[in-house]
Amino acid sequence: MTKGPSKPKEGVAAESASALIDDKIDSLDDWRGKTLAHVRALIKQAEPAVVEEWKWSLPVWSHDGIICTGETYKAKVKLTFPKGAALRDPAGLFNSSQDGNTRRAIDLGEGDVIDEAAFKALIHAAVAQNKPLAR
Repeated sequence: MTKGPSKPKEGVAAESASALIDDKIDSLDDWRGKTLAHVRALIKQAEPAVVEEWKWSLPVWSHDGIICTGETYKAKVKLTFPKGAALRDPAGLFNSSQDGNTRRAIDLGEGDVIDEAAFKALIHAAVAQNKPLAR
C-alpha cells in the first residue's frame, strides 16, 4: 500500500516560524518590510512571552490563543485581531474590518505612524482576552 502526499502541517515550530517571519520581512525590501518589522518589535516589547507562529502563510503572534496576524498587501500592512471586537480601543487604532461581530484590524499604509503606547495597550488587552478563566 502506498501512502499519498502528506498534509501540510497547520503550523510550524516557533523557531522555524520566527525564521519564516524574518524571511518574509527580508523579502519586502520596501516600507512594508520595515512596518512589519516595527510592529513585530512592538508586539515583543508589549508581551515578551509571545509565541511567533506561521499559519495560513502568515505571521501569527499568540499567547494563550492568537493575538493578531500580520498580512502584507501592495498598499498596506494589515494586523488582524481575531477577538478585536471584544477589545477596548480608546485610541481608535482599529480602522478596518469593523463591521463584523468578532474581529477588527489595523491597516497601515506607507508613511502611517502607529501610536506605540496605544498599540502595546491593545496587545496587552488581546493577551488578557485570551487568558483562561481562573477556576
